Amino acid sequence: MTATPLVSAAELADALPRGDVLVLDGRFDLADAGKGRRDHRDAHVPGAVYVDLDDDLSDRSRQGLGRHPLPDDARLSAALARAGWRPGGRVVACDDANGALAAARVWWLLRLIGETNVQVLDGGWAAWRAAGLPIESGEVAPAPSDVAVHIDGAAVLGYDELQNRLAAGNVLLLDARAAPRFRGEVEPIDRVGGHVPGAVNRPFADNLGADGCFKSTDALRAEFSVLLGAHAATDVVHMCGSGVTACHNLLAMEHAGLRGSRVFAPSWSGWIDDPSRPVAKGA
Repeated sequence: MTATPLVSAAELADALPRGDVLVLDGRFDLADAGKGRRDHRDAHVPGAVYVDLDDDLSDRSRQGLGRHPLPDDARLSAALARAGWRPGGRVVACDDANGALAAARVWWLLRLIGETNVQVLDGGWAAWRAAGLPIESGEVAPAPSDVAVHIDGAAVLGYDELQNRLAAGNVLLLDARAAPRFRGEVEPIDRVGGHVPGAVNRPFADNLGADGCFKSTDALRAEFSVLLGAHAATDVVHMCGSGVTACHNLLAMEHAGLRGSRVFAPSWSGWIDDPSRPVAKGA
């Protein structure tokens, strides 16, 4: 089946007793890489398995591809096997950053290996707690599976294709970082501030309502349609600081029925790895 991109806390709570859903907890703190795992150990959705952004969802040994390079097939296969994942099984990803760190990354990676029965918990850990739903603590050690997956590289843009398409003017590059970082006024993480020339800013937080859940499909479709203008959804490429929160904008577009956009995985941290690449500042 092809699942809708989002699932509510109440819907997930109803599904858990059936035992046919794997919850992957991707909580992560950029300032403290171990915090997500500690928080998971303290309290999590019952049965949720922790996946680490740095160790499971990225391969930081790959040079020149940003702060969170995509894992290769073997690394992602090993992570999913440890989590007890089996092809075709229902997966729900959650985090404590409204999907941005790193539930949307989990969702996107599973989509890259051809899985469609995967969703993000709308509102994340905060929505689960606010609803007063059951929690558990301690380590979760599922029975491992034996899987080998293949990442569809065609769904991910590299440097050459992005630069060629920017030069041709047939791409809409959306940057999910907060506006001050996009403008180059502040840069708390990467060594250079600013943005890729030609990029348009769409902070991922704009996808969310006051309750921390995604806006309605109609609202998101209207907002993204303004950004798209004459572009088709398939012309859109998402980026951010390291290819993680970019997935939030892709998820929002899919939720709004605007399908087929892609991610520039190295994102800003990869772009500036080569000092010959141009940098723009301001709005």
